[in-house]
Amino acid sequence: MDADLVLIFGFILIIASIALGVGSSIHRRSNDHEERKLELLARTEEAKAGRGAASEAYRKLEERVRVLERIATDRGTDLAQQIEHLRDLDQIDEMTAPKEKLQ
Repeated sequence: MDADLVLIFGFILIIASIALGVGSSIHRRSNDHEERKLELLARTEEAKAGRGAASEAYRKLEERVRVLERIATDRGTDLAQQIEHLRDLDQIDEMTAPKEKLQ
C-alpha cells in the first residue's frame, strides 16, 4: 500500500512539474507578446506625431513618389517646359559656382 502511495505521489509530482513548466512558458510568451504589442503601438503613435528619422525619410520618399506620379500622368508640354527650366537652373548654378569660390 505504501508503494502505491509513493507511485501515485511521484506521478502527481511529475504531472505538476510538467504543468508548471508549460504554464511558465505560456506566461513568458504572453508577456513577450504584450511587450511587442506595446512597442508597435508606441512606434505607430510616434509615426503619427511625425517624429523620428524614419518618418522624415518616409516623408521625403512620399514627396518623390508624388513627383514621379505627376511626371508619369502628365502628358502636356507644361511638364517638358518645367524640366527644361530646371536644367537651365542647373546650368546657371554650374556657371556661377566657380565665381563664388574665387570670391
